[in-house]
Amino acid sequence: MGSLAAAPAIDETKLNAFMHRAVGDMGAAMHAVLIVLGDKLGLYKAMGDGRPVTPVELASRTGTSERYVREWLNANAASGYIVYDADSQRYTLPPEQALALAVENSPAFLPGAFQIISSCFNDQSKIENAFRSGKGVGWHEHHHDLFHGTERFFRPGYIANLISQWVPALDDVQAKLRRGAKVADIGCGLGSSTILMAKAFPKSEFYGFDYHGKSIELARQEAKRDAVEDHLHFEVATAKDYPGQEYDFVACFDCLHDMGDPVGAAAHVRSTMKDDGTWMIVEPFAEDATEANHNPIGRVFYSASTLLCVPASISQEVGLALGAQAGEKRIGEVVRAGGFTRFRRATQTPFNLVFEARP
Repeated sequence: MGSLAAAPAIDETKLNAFMHRAVGDMGAAMHAVLIVLGDKLGLYKAMGDGRPVTPVELASRTGTSERYVREWLNANAASGYIVYDADSQRYTLPPEQALALAVENSPAFLPGAFQIISSCFNDQSKIENAFRSGKGVGWHEHHHDLFHGTERFFRPGYIANLISQWVPALDDVQAKLRRGAKVADIGCGLGSSTILMAKAFPKSEFYGFDYHGKSIELARQEAKRDAVEDHLHFEVATAKDYPGQEYDFVACFDCLHDMGDPVGAAAHVRSTMKDDGTWMIVEPFAEDATEANHNPIGRVFYSASTLLCVPASISQEVGLALGAQAGEKRIGEVVRAGGFTRFRRATQTPFNLVFEARP
């Protein structure tokens, strides 16, 4: 008869350290819902002036219930998001937190990320089924908070970096855009990146493509509000069938790894581009070695990849499923397999890798 394996010895110090970490995660998960509520109800914005408030005052400013607001304030104070003064019994949103929670387009704005997290909880059963079946979940199949949250999360980074840092890091692209170029933004979503470029380079002609019709509809509305629709056109199309030829500049923002056939997409980009054209590929920051991404940023990106990126890719025709932590080496392999001969890292941020591909 076989013997039962001996139970492993438990190190109580390690167990307690892990339990402490898990309790922190529980608080973070519960508090994420309150961040979404604070954003939607305007609670953070109502505290954005930095003046101390009582629950009654904040509830009056926002047309909400004092008892709920009081509990919300204490949860935020316990989380370190808001400061509580026991003597005056008032709550303050410090300027640093206000920049991250109450200023919509600041480089530090966070509520869009938590809106994405909210969508993941809404779609948990779909991902559970995907785990069991091995099938995918298309981007269009997710809760609507994903589309709006993604746009709100990425837009501040684009505002801070796209025109001032990323475009200038590419060889001769900025000069072409200033003179007047033909540009395609593939997987443009709600159009923030395309609109920013159109506003910065009015002599160029821009085309934004995304397979999700509702996103394109919203992008067109934003283009009209920003008065750039005369040289900006949004159309429903995939990365492998978007129309047009002789593009001077093609961009893919945080979407190549989501595609089912990124090699096919790369080949289509090459076929629609001028011989002296440039393809800019913005991807989540990742090292090539898996273990090098086992850190707080990698934790976020691997989690998002499990819930969003890999399911999106698997739902498509090839389903290569690069994932959000593919890294420079793997992205370079995809780009070269699509027909490009030159590939380099042009620049980076703590959250992004920006690549330049040339024919």
